[in-house]
Amino acid sequence: MSEWVLPAGSSADGEFDTRVLPDPSTGSGSGLAHTGLLVTDLTAGESRTIDTGELEYIVVPLSGAARVAVAGETYELAGRPDVFDAATDVLYVPRGASFTITSVDGGRYAFCAATASRELPVRHLPASEVPDELRGAGTASRRVRNFGTPGVLDADSIIACEVITPAGNWSSYPPHKHDEEREGVETSLEEIYYFELRQEPGSPVSAENAFGYQRVYGTAERPIDVLAEVRSRDVVLVPHGWHGPAMAPPGYDMYYLNVMAGPGATRAWLICDDPEHAWVRQTWAGQAIDPRLTDN
Repeated sequence: MSEWVLPAGSSADGEFDTRVLPDPSTGSGSGLAHTGLLVTDLTAGESRTIDTGELEYIVVPLSGAARVAVAGETYELAGRPDVFDAATDVLYVPRGASFTITSVDGGRYAFCAATASRELPVRHLPASEVPDELRGAGTASRRVRNFGTPGVLDADSIIACEVITPAGNWSSYPPHKHDEEREGVETSLEEIYYFELRQEPGSPVSAENAFGYQRVYGTAERPIDVLAEVRSRDVVLVPHGWHGPAMAPPGYDMYYLNVMAGPGATRAWLICDDPEHAWVRQTWAGQAIDPRLTDN
C-alpha cells in the first residue's frame, strides 16, 4: 500500500518539502481526517506564514533557531543543531490564528497539525520542560521526548512526540494500535511518522546512505500492509492498524517525529499491544537500558 509511504519530497509544494493536511469531511487527499504535518527548510532570514484555520499547530525546530510572530507577540525558539542533539523548545498555536516563522541562521522546521474545535492560548514550551523518557530495554531501548503529550502541553486534540532509536535497536515495539475508542483501554488516533536518519558516530559512510524500516499491518476488517525502507525526510502514514517495529539497522541511528489526533472526546494516548507479541514487554525487566542512551 504505497499510498501510505511518502518518500522525501513526494508531497512537496512551493513552500513545504512535506505537506500532509487532513480533510475532516472525507478523509481524502492524504487519507487522514484529523492529522497533518508540514516540513520546510528556511535560509537565514527567510519566513513562512501559516493561517491555522480549523487546525491547531505545534512548531518544532528540527534544526536551527527561529522567531515566531503570532497574535501580536514574538516568540524566540532557541532550537538545536539537529534532531539527534537534544530536545527543542516548541510553540503551540491554536486554530483561528495566523503565524509567521522566520529562521535566524537557517534551519529545518516541522509544523505538527491536527483538527481542533477549541481556541486555546498560544504557549511556548522551553526545552527544559520537555520530559525525556527512556523506554524499553536492551535492543528495544529508545529515548522519547514528550513535548506535545497530554499533561505536558495543553491542546485540543493533537498529541506529538519524538523518538531517538540507536543503531541496531527496535522501536515502536511491541507492535501496537490505537484505532478504536474503548474507554480506559484504547483511543482512536491516526498517526504520522516523519523520519531522519544518520550514520552512527564513528561510521565512515555518508549520511545519505542511512536507512531504516517501518512496519504497519491491519486486520481482515481494516487491512493495511506496509513494510517500507525509510530514509531521511520520508513519511509513513498510519490511518489505522498495528504499527511497529521501527527498525534502525546496525550503523544507522533513527529519529522519528510522531503526530497523532483522532475523533474522540478525550485527548489521550491509550494503546493496545498486538497480543501475539505483547509478551516481549515482560522480558525488559531483566535487561538494562542501552548505555548509548544513559551515558549522554
